[in-house]
Amino acid sequence: MAKIMAVNAGSSSIKFQLLEMPAETVITSGVMERIGLAEGIFTIKYDGKKEETHPVLPTHAEGVQLLLETLISKGIVKDLNEISGVGHRVVQGGEYFKDSCLVDDTVIQKIQDLADLAPLHNPAHIIGIKAFQKALPNVPQVVVFDTVFHQTMAEEAYMYATPYEWYEKYGIRKYGAHGTSHKYVSQRAAELIGKPLEETNTIVCHLGNGASISAVKGGKCIDTSMGLTPLEGIPMGTRSGSLDPTVVSYICEKEGKTAQEVVNILNKKSGYLGMSGRSNDARDVTQGMIEGDHRCKLTFDVQAKRIVDYIAAYYVYMGSCDVIAFTAGMGENLKHLRLNIANRLGALGVKIDEKLNDTFSDERIISTPDSKIKLYIIPTNEEVMIARDTVRVAKI
Repeated sequence: MAKIMAVNAGSSSIKFQLLEMPAETVITSGVMERIGLAEGIFTIKYDGKKEETHPVLPTHAEGVQLLLETLISKGIVKDLNEISGVGHRVVQGGEYFKDSCLVDDTVIQKIQDLADLAPLHNPAHIIGIKAFQKALPNVPQVVVFDTVFHQTMAEEAYMYATPYEWYEKYGIRKYGAHGTSHKYVSQRAAELIGKPLEETNTIVCHLGNGASISAVKGGKCIDTSMGLTPLEGIPMGTRSGSLDPTVVSYICEKEGKTAQEVVNILNKKSGYLGMSGRSNDARDVTQGMIEGDHRCKLTFDVQAKRIVDYIAAYYVYMGSCDVIAFTAGMGENLKHLRLNIANRLGALGVKIDEKLNDTFSDERIISTPDSKIKLYIIPTNEEVMIARDTVRVAKI
């Protein structure tokens, strides 16, 4: 038995689980949210208890330090030497990484080199990796890449209609993200409907502050909404999602900004934050919608419409669909967003059970018995996937 720390650092959060492997028993778990905002949220579960505090978390570095200190102060571990391995989720591995791997200086440098493709994530991952290396210098660190799961896409799905030499010289193509989540949820969906994975078609809606949709046919990803970077796809917490690329040059001309400045706005000041004018946090935007704020309602309507666009396209591309699965923070918790999406899918024979959708619980079906596609809420478990790869790669 070995204790493995699985770390999932997002653009504004750090999810973690300390697991006893290979039993996959969770010793402690939690999440640090709203990193970089005025007040953070630190939730930790252990020994049947759940505690929430509101520390100031300026960057991911402070979050990692607080987590390690808390493990000891709460008696979850006697000292950090009990941890046998640390696995890190990394969003962007490009075409360079085809599998999870042990961390060394070359790997860190390559993750840094790929930061332009995931500007909100890869730098945060490096901070987390280095923080754990410093605290646990003799413990193997393993990186697990979101992009690996999407390597099964066909050329027609991942190539852009740009000059081909851009792909040859610079690797310009679709890579996708959230692959660890899409893999777990699609596998779990097949289990829930009692159908072999290789015969199951699933559309996974990973809806969090970062969000993506994927088409998983027979356990393999055949298309996904995020592209060269996580900016492509549906609107998210601070990202615009797909738009006419001439918007960049147009705003450059109108406001005297550089292309990089505009892309930074599309990455960090758009999406929920830009449209609502309130926050990148869906809970704040939901409150605005309840209060009658038109822009907050519009924010959800725009996102729901774009999500349905992808679902419809993927249904046709796969030829059928057994399950549409909702996961991640908003997918699991925003009943009004799920309802908004489902009500737009009548042409596919989708029927949502509003009572089941409104009932708060964990994993569950939320479609009616006569719905042609089953709707499920499946809480993602990227951490257990990370832990499995950490044990496999580090040979623990």
